[in-house]
Amino acid sequence: MAASVMAGIPALKELSGDLRRRMDQAVATFQSSLAAVRTGRASAHMLDQVKVDYYGTPTQITQLAQVSTPDAQSILIAPWDPTVLKEIEKAILAADLGFNPQSDGKVIRVPVPPMTEERRRDVVKHLNKVLEEHRTAVRNVRRDGNDALKKLAKEKKISEDEEKRSLDEIQKMTDEEIRRMEDLSRKKEAEVMQV
Repeated sequence: MAASVMAGIPALKELSGDLRRRMDQAVATFQSSLAAVRTGRASAHMLDQVKVDYYGTPTQITQLAQVSTPDAQSILIAPWDPTVLKEIEKAILAADLGFNPQSDGKVIRVPVPPMTEERRRDVVKHLNKVLEEHRTAVRNVRRDGNDALKKLAKEKKISEDEEKRSLDEIQKMTDEEIRRMEDLSRKKEAEVMQV
């Protein structure tokens, strides 16, 4: 991206950094959501959204156990505390991810069944819904930035020209972040639809 107009104006430097940080955060959240989406292959990230009731505290499985994928069709969970085995099993079933965990008393094996065509289409619909939620988050950041700019212009802290150039810059930043998320979504969609 070209040199930032906003970064060169002292009154806007902090606003620019804040908007960039918030938009990057929305993209990072989107990326972690994509990692948790199920494809045809097993991934340890498929269980990232699952929370286990560990002594009354909802806790991620990765904080309670070693999660690995010994092959493309299964996930292996080896808890550090064997007493939490049943709770992990219950949490996976309750998450309704279509998995049927099997425990041998020491580890939990989670077979990842092959996806049907219908299930793949459902996953793609879910992907599009998640993408739209994150697009909206980025647009909300843009709106906040535009409001802050208009307020600064009204208070005569920046000129009309600076306001116009800054509004354009915020729009470019928004378009860039949304394009990044759409590219990530397209790659994930292709991965999901691959048989």
